Amino acid sequence: MDAPSIDRARPDQGLVRPRTGAVLLAVAGVLFLAFPLLRPWVPEDVATPELATAFASGRWIAAHLCGAAGFLLLPAVLLALREKLVGTRGQAPASGAVVTSWLGAGLVLPYFGAEIFGIHAVARDALTTGSPDLLATVEAIRLQPVAMTLFGVGLLAVGVSGVLVAVAAWRGGLAPRWAGIVLAAGLATYLPQFFAPPAGRVAHGVLLAVGCWLVAWTMRGPADRDDPARRG
Repeated sequence: MDAPSIDRARPDQGLVRPRTGAVLLAVAGVLFLAFPLLRPWVPEDVATPELATAFASGRWIAAHLCGAAGFLLLPAVLLALREKLVGTRGQAPASGAVVTSWLGAGLVLPYFGAEIFGIHAVARDALTTGSPDLLATVEAIRLQPVAMTLFGVGLLAVGVSGVLVAVAAWRGGLAPRWAGIVLAAGLATYLPQFFAPPAGRVAHGVLLAVGCWLVAWTMRGPADRDDPARRG
């Protein structure tokens, strides 16, 4: 009798299947890269009409929505990775990655909302009224203690999820095993990259996108739970 196909529905079938997760992760890679590519880059140390125009532009909203959407997809993608690694030594770290990515995305997204809509609205008002307080208001939004703390903790949690993905990919026997390391590097450096110049932030977007695409490539096929070498 032929072995049952692992693509058939099982009672313990995950919410997101590996092939679906691979597609979502590839899309997330595009979104993470689109964020720094679409974002208008102008000097932000002086309140100028160019700065207000950048903050008030449609590109500002589109870029930040792409970044937010990338984080929104991340927990679903890692659910699919966990599903692929069920029955392997990678299952436990993949489960941890799901939890930390959910926590991280939940803490990060409100700050993205402030950047997308709060700063955009302030800039539009500055263009209309000629207000000289644009930078002061923007800094008040960005540096609000609770918001900044939640954002930082959220990005640290996302970084932890990246490290757990690398461990899960290695222990679970994904091919190539090192693919998770690239994604881990991109997620773990998401917080410090905010202090880099525009070229550095674009380079980080490339790194994170490549990491997403590499792991998506490893997830494209059906999960192999019957390989004794991959069992814990």
